[in-house]
Amino acid sequence: MKRSKVPGVMITQFVKEIPAGKSHPDFSRKPIALTIQEGKLAVFKAIITGSPTPTVTWARNNGDVSDPERYVVSYDPVLGEHQLQMPNVGVDQADTYKCYANNEYGRAIVTVTLNVIEGHRFKKEPEDPLHVSSLTLDVLGRGVHGVLCFCRAEQKEKRKDGEVDEKFWELLLSADKKDYERICAEYGVTDFRWMLKKLNEKKREIEEQQSQYIEHLSNLRHIEIKMPGCAEFEFEMDLKDPNAKIFLLKDGVMVPFTTDSDEKHSLRQVGRKFIFSVHGLNAEDAGLYQVDIEGVNVFSTDFKIPAVDFLVKIQEVKAVEREDAAFECVLSAPLPKISWLGKNVALEQGEKYDISVSEDMLIHRLVVKDCMQVDKGIYAAVAGMKSCNAWLIVEGKIKFRHHPHLVDQLINMLKCILPMHNFSDDISLSLIQPLNCGQCTYCSDPGVHFTSGLSDVHAIIGQSAEMVCKLSSEKCDGIWYKDGKEVTTDELKLVKDGAVHKLTVSNFAFSGKYETLKVYSLVYSVSDPPRMNQDDLAKFSEPVIIKVGQNAAFKMDFVGREPMKVQWYNEGEEMLEDNHIRIEKSDSHSRLLLVKCQRKDSGEIKLKLKNEFGTIEALSRLIVLDKPTNPMGPVEVLEASASCVEFKWRPPKDDGGSPIKNYYIERNQIGRNTWTKIGNIPGEPHYKDTNVDHGRRYCYRIRAVTAESTSDVFETNDIQAAYPGPPSTPKVVSTFKNCITLAWSPPTNTGGTNIVGYNMEKRKRGSNIWGQVNPPDEPIKGKQYDVKDVIEGMEYEFRVSAINFSGAGEPSTPSEFVIARDPKKPPAKVIDLKVTDSTYTSLSLSWIKPKEEEGVQDEAKGYFVELRPAENTEWGRCNSNPLIATSHTILGLKSMAMYWVRVVATNEGGDGEPRDLDNYIIAMPPPVRPNFTNRKMKSFMVVRAENSARVNINFEASPMPTIIWLKDGMPVSKRVTVSNTDGMSQLLIPSAERSDSGIYTIIVKNIVGQETFSVEIRVTDDPKPPGPVELEENVPGTLTVSWEPSPDEKRDNHLHYMVMKRDSIKRTWHTVADRLFNNNFTAVNIMPGREYNFRVYAKNDIGLSEPSDSLTWAPSKPCNFDSAPIFTVPLKTHTTPEKYECYMSCAVRSNPIPHVTWYRNNVSLNTDTNYYITNTCGVCSMLILRVSAKDNGEYKVVAENSLGRAECSAQLTILGMLSEYV
Repeated sequence: MKRSKVPGVMITQFVKEIPAGKSHPDFSRKPIALTIQEGKLAVFKAIITGSPTPTVTWARNNGDVSDPERYVVSYDPVLGEHQLQMPNVGVDQADTYKCYANNEYGRAIVTVTLNVIEGHRFKKEPEDPLHVSSLTLDVLGRGVHGVLCFCRAEQKEKRKDGEVDEKFWELLLSADKKDYERICAEYGVTDFRWMLKKLNEKKREIEEQQSQYIEHLSNLRHIEIKMPGCAEFEFEMDLKDPNAKIFLLKDGVMVPFTTDSDEKHSLRQVGRKFIFSVHGLNAEDAGLYQVDIEGVNVFSTDFKIPAVDFLVKIQEVKAVEREDAAFECVLSAPLPKISWLGKNVALEQGEKYDISVSEDMLIHRLVVKDCMQVDKGIYAAVAGMKSCNAWLIVEGKIKFRHHPHLVDQLINMLKCILPMHNFSDDISLSLIQPLNCGQCTYCSDPGVHFTSGLSDVHAIIGQSAEMVCKLSSEKCDGIWYKDGKEVTTDELKLVKDGAVHKLTVSNFAFSGKYETLKVYSLVYSVSDPPRMNQDDLAKFSEPVIIKVGQNAAFKMDFVGREPMKVQWYNEGEEMLEDNHIRIEKSDSHSRLLLVKCQRKDSGEIKLKLKNEFGTIEALSRLIVLDKPTNPMGPVEVLEASASCVEFKWRPPKDDGGSPIKNYYIERNQIGRNTWTKIGNIPGEPHYKDTNVDHGRRYCYRIRAVTAESTSDVFETNDIQAAYPGPPSTPKVVSTFKNCITLAWSPPTNTGGTNIVGYNMEKRKRGSNIWGQVNPPDEPIKGKQYDVKDVIEGMEYEFRVSAINFSGAGEPSTPSEFVIARDPKKPPAKVIDLKVTDSTYTSLSLSWIKPKEEEGVQDEAKGYFVELRPAENTEWGRCNSNPLIATSHTILGLKSMAMYWVRVVATNEGGDGEPRDLDNYIIAMPPPVRPNFTNRKMKSFMVVRAENSARVNINFEASPMPTIIWLKDGMPVSKRVTVSNTDGMSQLLIPSAERSDSGIYTIIVKNIVGQETFSVEIRVTDDPKPPGPVELEENVPGTLTVSWEPSPDEKRDNHLHYMVMKRDSIKRTWHTVADRLFNNNFTAVNIMPGREYNFRVYAKNDIGLSEPSDSLTWAPSKPCNFDSAPIFTVPLKTHTTPEKYECYMSCAVRSNPIPHVTWYRNNVSLNTDTNYYITNTCGVCSMLILRVSAKDNGEYKVVAENSLGRAECSAQLTILGMLSEYV
């Protein structure tokens, strides 16, 4: 078995080695699963490679594809495409199909499903676990079709070290500019100029890709939790192709979604707005969500669920009308924003609601301003996956104020009754109760008083209103006041009926506060809701009819108190101003202008007016006339006989706003180049053509005609007059040496008349001549026939043609070749059944073809592989059609599950006895010792402090290994994050510190063995400069440069120094020493008469520090520099892990230059090529590229010249603790 680059393709290689320039078949593009409406054209397409050119065949699991009327196999040499076409697809063709590609070196097979929608029902075949299944979606009837794909996620390509995560760019492409800084901080990107340049390039690239499928994209709103347990994101989009496929991905994996809001992921569309919802939220729903159109990314949003809870939840709030109400909660962790809901509606900052958060982002507050009765209800706060809710209770409060002329006695009386109340000009009506203190003159003898007081009245302008009160005595006259002024009968109608006093207002157009008897008062307010003139409303309701490209205007006058909210809707979607929508608003009218209307703008137009007193709506309809769409198929042939052709079709999906008046028809006789005009027929999608010739085929063009325009043409398939269609392919019922019995099914197209019989023909293999089996004048009456005119041992194929009153139709596709011989015996058991390969989900088998034994067991023609899980008692077949090859791979197994496997050989005589494996099989790969697959892994990394450090290790091992990370031989700290997946382990230090420096070792071990790998991570930063530089002349012609060490020297053992020199003659700086690990250096060749300056830099793995400059030096007279060797910097003791490099150095001073010799355990190393030894300006160094156990020991350096000898030594120790820990 071979693995294809295209997932889901199964390849069998027939030979062990393929010659150069040749290859086995493979699919460079495999066919995709289809879901299609019954009656449409279904096409599977595949591109296949291989040398020599493979032979391509198609098959289906439950049936055959030999019917040429229902299955058309073709090849496009220009595109290199192999196609299987199914015109006028039927429900019975829903099945699992296979495409086979064969050549002499191998075979490639791919499986694909076809789902057919019948009416409003959806038929879905069992899903093949290897392949993608799809479901066609008509999004809310708006003509936008998408495909919901359910597929197995392919493993993403692993990102190389140093590259920016692709998720970073996807988020930036859909983010607002204000969020750029936050996203860059999350992904550790600090070079903003580079980021902006790269982002502009990617934007241009993605916009070019999007322009192929999208006309408009705007209003991108990122995902957020709208209500408890539900998150949404939305955007507005217009598609160029209504049938474009819509994909939803989470972290790169396609997820299924539907229009059903009860499902986990759902999509609903309102006009051009697409709203994706995620229901039943849990921690696993966090991730990167993407929407793709035909594989092109449109929108990306990162959903993060904060780990937060409510320390203090919101509590029930009681408020009085016209006052503010506040809800407040305290979170367990800082959060910049939470969601507030009022009666399950998301609340936003505005005039009605004030949403705030404290500086520490722990306390969140919602203020409901100017509470009214409509505001009462349940309010909720949502933070991440947590929520809390509480009631807002709004209590009514009716107020009245005492009249300026109210006598002081009334106030005194109230103070007597309620001594604890602090009275002001604003007195609550609830305080005025029939109380009696029994202690004052007001209470002992109240005199005339109200037995029924006034109540507040709300009236609408233009309507009548009445205010009534009743006194305790009929002999008392009342005086009415309005806003402190006495009311006269000239203004209003005053009535006194005994003790009852009435004030009647007709056609009220004003409001105020009315009082009677200077004792009782009420607030009389006038409601002024939005109102429209009935005549204007009737005129507005008349539909507006225009043609495509014209403008449509709607205008409505109204009255009502300001402020007035004016909203226009089209089919329930609020219209906002843009290039095509213009809205005019004033105090008395509103006008809507739709510019260059299209057919899709047709619908119900609604004007909604709202103020504090009420709401009113006005409805109209916009009809945009356009030419109708094409008439639609499939064409249903009612009759096709020698005398007439009668058929019908489906009317256009859209009549363009005008009813279909006629259909204009043209006819073409197949074989001719001219079209005959039949003319207009009445508007029924039905036609009967009586002017036909016997046996001819005809094609018709149909156009729909309305009062406005004529549609484009719809062309039917060929319709044949008279002759029947071909029957099904004949099937072999039985074979004997002197008789072959075949059966078939009648044709689906009878030619418009009854079938009177059949003709059968036969042909020998290798011959081109068909011979009729039955006598010409004796048609076969049944659908089965015994062919006795056969020769034993010869191979034959057969075909059948149907006969009606017009004659014989086209023959069927030929049957399979069949040999005239007596029935065969079932084959024997297969030989040498064994397992060749296994994984956690698959099992590969091979066997040898069973032997033949004449009269006992015949040759095997195919094989069935059967599988039984250990917990089941029934066997199931893994292949529906017999296998020809003697090998097979079983897919879709459960990891580590136990299975019994057997193979059954079969032929025309039936199935033979099964051959079982000797023992059960466990679904797991063969044991593999851990092995690192990437041989170019870095063993040393330098990381700048506060940056992230990431180490990716790829390995292979079976069974799954145990992975351990160590730092310097000890388990890693909790600051280090380790992520393990199948075949990879990642070590991540989010924000590295100097203390994180060390040797990190990964140990991968399983039952087979273990493997280790170490990487040294050095965390450092830009070095700080050394201290002051001093110059001293100890020997004439030389100059000793010394300096204070850098502050970083103690923290960084790789820190060293570089010295640069400049003299007064050359005036340029050049390096005189590098990699100095001490704090002094002797410069030679100091020329008399010149001035010198020196600079010292600190240097580490990151780079150079700022320089420290010396004072200018002018050398004195020459002196004698001769001296015996002396080591100014001795060797240091080193401890190095095995297989790492080791660098040893020291400094010697003498004149003349000494001869330096290196020794290990008193053995000279100067001629050993395994050691790289240098002596530059008195710095003696030795480098061991890859230390091993043999390098352990004492190292010594000896320096000699004519004046003396000096030596120094140090110990090198090789680390060996790693194996002890493991």
